[in-house]
Amino acid sequence: MPAKPVTMTLFSKLSNTYMHMSSPMATASHGGEERRSIACEFEGALLISRRLFAYFMLTALEAGGPIRALTLLLIFPLLWLLELVGLERMALQLMIFVSTAGLRVDDLKAVAKSTLPRFYLEDLRQRAYQVFSSYEGKKYVVSCIPRIMVEPFLKEFLDVDHVIGTELKMFKDCSAGLVASPGVMVGARRLDAVLSITEDAEVISVGLDSGLRDQTFMLLCRERCPIPPEENSSPLRRKDYPKPLIFHDGRLVAHPTPLDFLAVILWLPLGVLSAFSRILVGILLPYKMGLVGSAVTGFRIRAQFPKAQHAVNTPTSVGTPNRRGTLYVCNHRTLLDPVMISTAIQRKVTAVTYSLSRFSEVISPIPTVRLTRDRFKDGATMRSLLSHGDLAVCPEGTTCREPYLLRFSPLFAEITDNIIPVAVTAEGSMFYGTTVRGHKWLDSLFFLMNPRPCYQLCFLETITRDQRSSYEIANGIQQLIGQAIGFECTNFTRKDKYQMLASHDGADTRR
Repeated sequence: MPAKPVTMTLFSKLSNTYMHMSSPMATASHGGEERRSIACEFEGALLISRRLFAYFMLTALEAGGPIRALTLLLIFPLLWLLELVGLERMALQLMIFVSTAGLRVDDLKAVAKSTLPRFYLEDLRQRAYQVFSSYEGKKYVVSCIPRIMVEPFLKEFLDVDHVIGTELKMFKDCSAGLVASPGVMVGARRLDAVLSITEDAEVISVGLDSGLRDQTFMLLCRERCPIPPEENSSPLRRKDYPKPLIFHDGRLVAHPTPLDFLAVILWLPLGVLSAFSRILVGILLPYKMGLVGSAVTGFRIRAQFPKAQHAVNTPTSVGTPNRRGTLYVCNHRTLLDPVMISTAIQRKVTAVTYSLSRFSEVISPIPTVRLTRDRFKDGATMRSLLSHGDLAVCPEGTTCREPYLLRFSPLFAEITDNIIPVAVTAEGSMFYGTTVRGHKWLDSLFFLMNPRPCYQLCFLETITRDQRSSYEIANGIQQLIGQAIGFECTNFTRKDKYQMLASHDGADTRR
């Protein structure tokens, strides 16, 4: 029989743990070297919320599609009723079946790697994470969520040695949606699974010191580190994330609780109408009326210019046919970045892209030119375009959702001596206007479907090349833009983004 659990405060327990770890010759009662492991429940302990519907909704939507997600939403009243009468295990099995049955294993793994980590991090309990991460022994996490949905996050972000989750039955390369033996990881099964791996090691558990109904795991462990109730609901701050969250995928901005996802579904018809009305405003209205027309549709566009501006940079100036164009260099938030620059300065600019869908080209109110990824040819193309008018480039080469800047390609600094940096931010409350695994031709449409999308552009002072190399100019402009909008500069590239999220270099991506 397991020893009687020892209850003590969080800080005294941590102190004892560190004292024990500092002694290399600590021994157990049987005379051998004492081995300790720390185990923690995922939902309700590491995660603040014990409600798992949102994570299954994300899996259903991103791996299965909108019909599967809508099906999961429709059965929510049944799930709620099952939990109300104490049949939580049955409700969980039903969510697992609806959200995973028939899906390819690779798709489930891709969502677990690229979409779910962002939502897990936002729901991570600060105090439980501090206790768990400070321990230097073997780390175990137990979850009733299918292991395939939690393992990538736990191993990459929390350095977990072993993830014990609900196992799914597989048929060939697809999920059958059924739970494999020994069943859903709840109650005493959690401790049994941990002990079967740790063998004779002492297990210290991290959990809540509260009156939750299911505390079997905590009560049966040899020792436990309870989290005081007053510290239960404090989420981990972004600056304390175990590693920076720079890249992630998925269309939804908000945590898809039943009410939030219902709001998204109800908004969709009006969102599509709003998106097309905003597209028509950009295509049909002249520039001077474009800002007013956008405001009428709920699209907010704000531009800030330097106090001392040359005439060529003022938004009201009109370029002459023979003058050399201006090169605008901006960070990349969505495909609409060059369009917003054109709207702000109230004249057309040409945008260069590496890959653009036919749909995006049709709805674009400004000219677009595709590059070839051949440095010599692309440089010649941009010089030619610049000799005939204004040009907008996004040297990051791909979009980044978070407040980070990817490495700037120096090619733009080799084609002209005068450059105007533009710091860009874009905000949407429902949908992201970028994707890696989804239909990229819908990117602009999704951003414009937000209830009140917002674009902010900050035009900086003109940069002169002088005697600096193109690499020095590119790095300098990256830092200037980062400082203007509070973004952190990185050395990550387009290839890094696609390798992390989709396991390829993104060279053949079509938006």
